[in-house]
Amino acid sequence: MRSMNHFERDNETAVMQSREIRDRMSGNEAVAHAIRQIDPDVMPAFPITPSTEIPQMVSTFIANGEIGTEFIPVESEHSAMSAAIGAEAAGARTITATSSAGLALMWEELLLAASNRLPVVLALVNRTLSGPININCDHSDGMGARDTGWIQIYAENNQEAYDNYIQAFPIAEDPRVHLPVMICQDGFITSHAVENISLLEDAAVKAFVGQYEPEEFLLNPGKPVSVGPYAISDYSMEAKKAQEDAMERAGSVILETADRFCRMSGRQYGFFEEYRTEGADYVLLLMGSAVGTAKAAVDRLREQGVRAGVIKLRVFRPFPAAELAEAVRRSGCRALAILDRCESYNGVGGPLGSEVTQALYRAKVYTETVNYIYGLAGRDFTVDHVCDVVDELKAVAEGRCKAPDHKYIGLRS
Repeated sequence: MRSMNHFERDNETAVMQSREIRDRMSGNEAVAHAIRQIDPDVMPAFPITPSTEIPQMVSTFIANGEIGTEFIPVESEHSAMSAAIGAEAAGARTITATSSAGLALMWEELLLAASNRLPVVLALVNRTLSGPININCDHSDGMGARDTGWIQIYAENNQEAYDNYIQAFPIAEDPRVHLPVMICQDGFITSHAVENISLLEDAAVKAFVGQYEPEEFLLNPGKPVSVGPYAISDYSMEAKKAQEDAMERAGSVILETADRFCRMSGRQYGFFEEYRTEGADYVLLLMGSAVGTAKAAVDRLREQGVRAGVIKLRVFRPFPAAELAEAVRRSGCRALAILDRCESYNGVGGPLGSEVTQALYRAKVYTETVNYIYGLAGRDFTVDHVCDVVDELKAVAEGRCKAPDHKYIGLRS
């Protein structure tokens, strides 16, 4: 499938430097603002804390005549994703938003959206999955959907939530990819907290994202197609491999899109960010809003003469295994803390712990690692916690204690 004018390399408008517009917004407001600028065709959504504000704000934009999006009120999140699949298959640029149990209720449809190669964009405001019932942040919802075939990009702060959302459409709709994208941000921590951010001009965003013009779609009377047909064993495995190939190609498209976005905004993104890792003895690898806490701790430790650094993972799917392993090798660190805001219930740690250690092993990077579980269901994660982690890494690196398979941070005894 071929998509739109935003992939034309001679379109200088799409990469022009946009005038900076300073504002104060919550993460949910920032995503809603990006949606207003993009003006998608269809938004089916069902409210769930803490993402409720996003469809609420979008419906207000629609009511005020600011955008032409068709809002579809539905009876559940399962129906929301079902409607999104139908709209996208019909040729409409389609979005939705959800959190926690809402994403879990979409489970069947998440797989269909990805396997049918439909570039839906979903704003996921991360919240813990029950039980017990809790409305605060961890990454159990996004991590639960990590193998559904969706691209996943995580934000550290409100600025990144806004920037990531704008970049999602050129990634998802690229003819080399055609996969759905989750843009993830931490519930309440970024979704409701207000920060100063830099916005782009409406015209620049529209030019960057471009018009969605799918080559294949259901409402094309001159070229009938089937979406989601039954496949016998002779064809199904090849379809799965084609889907995996698209996920692999998405990596280069993500970087290309980030480069174009940088030329427009001046803000550079990649698979991950390395913060003070050069010459670091101890490195912490994590993602989401807790990265800001880790950076503050590293600054304190550096002032004390402790050489610590942070790797902030931004793109979780496709997983940049080789690139992460090389970043750890390049740092020369003596020990690495891999921090998960989610438990895998596999007896040995969290999803990041499993995937990062596998990546290091395959790349023959034999750095000591400790997998930490932190911040579940909104539990506090502080600068002092990070300093304690680095102290433990130092003890592990010096042979004064054995590295545990995985360990909880801030757990009440």
